[in-house]
Amino acid sequence: MTFAGQRVVITGASRDFGRTLAIRFARRGAEVFVSSRSQAASRRVADEIRDLGHTQVHALVCDLSDPASVRRFAADVAQRTDRVDVLVNNGARWLGGPDLLSATDEDVIDTVAAGATGTILVVKRLLPLLLASDRPDIVNMISAAGLPAHQRSDAHDAFYAAKSAQAGFADILSTRLRPRGVRVISLYPPDFSNPDPLSPEWESTPRGSGDMLTAHSVAECVFFALGQPRDCFIKAFHFEQACG
Repeated sequence: MTFAGQRVVITGASRDFGRTLAIRFARRGAEVFVSSRSQAASRRVADEIRDLGHTQVHALVCDLSDPASVRRFAADVAQRTDRVDVLVNNGARWLGGPDLLSATDEDVIDTVAAGATGTILVVKRLLPLLLASDRPDIVNMISAAGLPAHQRSDAHDAFYAAKSAQAGFADILSTRLRPRGVRVISLYPPDFSNPDPLSPEWESTPRGSGDMLTAHSVAECVFFALGQPRDCFIKAFHFEQACG
């Protein structure tokens, strides 16, 4: 589908899957708002998108662990647009280590604040702009770590906690916003490979039944869900962890 004329906000868009989505949305015609903790990092991705010939891109700062930064970010978005058609909650801090004692208190606080509190505050602050759209969608990149009884990741307990909080928030949000015309779509992928979307590997990475899930396939799930008529609400994507 095309996203021409649509305005898409992506948190955590300076690297990995956030960068992938920013580039793929731009290539489908969207006006993209790229955010990350660093202005320089956001600008790098915005420049990559401009080099592809897409001028409708904005580089913004949003530290999800800092409520004041989230407020400034939302204000910056509001200065540039009167609506948001798609909000992608992709930003979250990864924290590895299966031993609870392996992380500092500061690491735990930052991980939970960025993944859980930050997501809630971004939605809260951008909700008026979403409600100004005639086709508002919220996409949550959660993780299989947010599913009950999932134990196959080597993420730290704090990361599991943050993703479980995101999942709970998404669940109630979908129920309460659906009557207002907002679809809330959540994805729960296991670990997946993320070839550079600007490299030949994007198309050549194997995507067979026995291969590791790819960012290409995850992105296509996002676009498929967003492309459905408004009476079709795909609430969640759950993926089989075939490898590992």
